[in-house]
Amino acid sequence: MSQNWTPPPAGGSATVPNYMVPAIISIFCCWPLAIPAIIFAAQVNNKVAAGDVAGAQDSSKKAKMFSFIAIGIGVLLILIYVIMMILGVGLSAMGNR
Repeated sequence: MSQNWTPPPAGGSATVPNYMVPAIISIFCCWPLAIPAIIFAAQVNNKVAAGDVAGAQDSSKKAKMFSFIAIGIGVLLILIYVIMMILGVGLSAMGNR
């Protein structure tokens, strides 16, 4: 037959970080990776509420991975852009001498 759902204990033993803030920030860095980060971050609280702590931890780990990779790619691209602009300005100034 079917099993009755029971909520997890209120003792706080099932606290799993959802990494929603880094996932949202990663939208501005690399949105193709930010989409799965937000999806996995949104799944964490629902899985904890359903008592699936292992699934929540897995979703939390994936949300963290996708959001930090997206932020890292965004920062790397910004650094490359700044370096290229500095070199471009420096080379054009050298050519005018």
